Amino acid sequence: FDTEFIGERRYYTLLCLIQICTEKGTYLLDPLALDHIDPFLELIEDPSLLKITHAGDNDYRLLYQNYGTVPKNVFDTQIAAGFAGYRYPLAFSKLVAGELDIRLGKGYAVTDWEKRPFPPKQLKYALEDVLPLHDLYLSLRKQLEAKGRMHWAVEECALMTEADYFDRHPHHEALTSNLVKAVKQKDQLFLIRLLEWRRTLAERKDYSKEMILSSKLISHIMRAAKSGSDALRQNRRLPNKTISKYGDLFVEMYNQPITPEEQAILAQISVEPAESENDEALSELLYLILKYRAQEEDISPSMVTSRNSIRRMRYDEEYRDEFLKSNWRRELLGKDFVGWLHQIDRLKVRISGGKIELTPK
Repeated sequence: FDTEFIGERRYYTLLCLIQICTEKGTYLLDPLALDHIDPFLELIEDPSLLKITHAGDNDYRLLYQNYGTVPKNVFDTQIAAGFAGYRYPLAFSKLVAGELDIRLGKGYAVTDWEKRPFPPKQLKYALEDVLPLHDLYLSLRKQLEAKGRMHWAVEECALMTEADYFDRHPHHEALTSNLVKAVKQKDQLFLIRLLEWRRTLAERKDYSKEMILSSKLISHIMRAAKSGSDALRQNRRLPNKTISKYGDLFVEMYNQPITPEEQAILAQISVEPAESENDEALSELLYLILKYRAQEEDISPSMVTSRNSIRRMRYDEEYRDEFLKSNWRRELLGKDFVGWLHQIDRLKVRISGGKIELTPK
């Protein structure tokens, strides 16, 4: 199955169409014309029924956010392709062309799925997103089974069958912002408040967050708010309409005393310590070894992890432990590499006699 939706200019993403291909036929389900879609949601939650998607995390996240639906028994062709030698992530059209030698149209990749009635060509495009999925599944499964990697794909896809996969910290945007890590605590607190205010207002009005307050204005507001309303009004980068309406609120927001709840949120901001040149070289070496190992097995390295993730493992033990829970990653990387990651905060590089050794300090 696949879904078509519209997320622009609204807080709640609007589910506009569901395309379903089964043994009993192919169907287009119009959720805008129905009071509910409970029978479809029951299929998604049925552990006895295999659900095949491409980049299905987007579809499942939408179903979870809108209906609380948690999928069971899933197979994602984008994930499977990453274990079969394709770059990850890979566009559906490229995978279909590579595996099935079918060229899909692109004319309706960005279109108004809310508008009714649908033109026939638009429906044809929608069907093309599901008709190849079963054949893709068969082709990729055959390859993965031949390489002994089917259980790797099953394990990775199974992450999408847990509610935790879709749940986000209510202050996720602030806690993961690059800006929050680059400013002092008073500004961090204001940023948390400002982003929460924007999110709450967007949710209440069902507007996109950008419609409430453009992200490109946030750093300018943060720098000016500490100096008061006049500084906000005099800042030529800030729209007069925005400051006239919310300027006093921003200043009040900046100067409010911190609460115990906010103190707890601030404590969750991960501060990345400065890396020495030796630490930076070690992180780079570990990533290159990981990348070489993945490429040796014809697996997209981005399926495994990223450079920044390797660096983060040095100071974030919980993040490292979560990474090492992955059985397929442990199997791919091998005992030595897993051992290095366990001791990454104590490793040093030794070069002697033409050999490179990684040993604890």
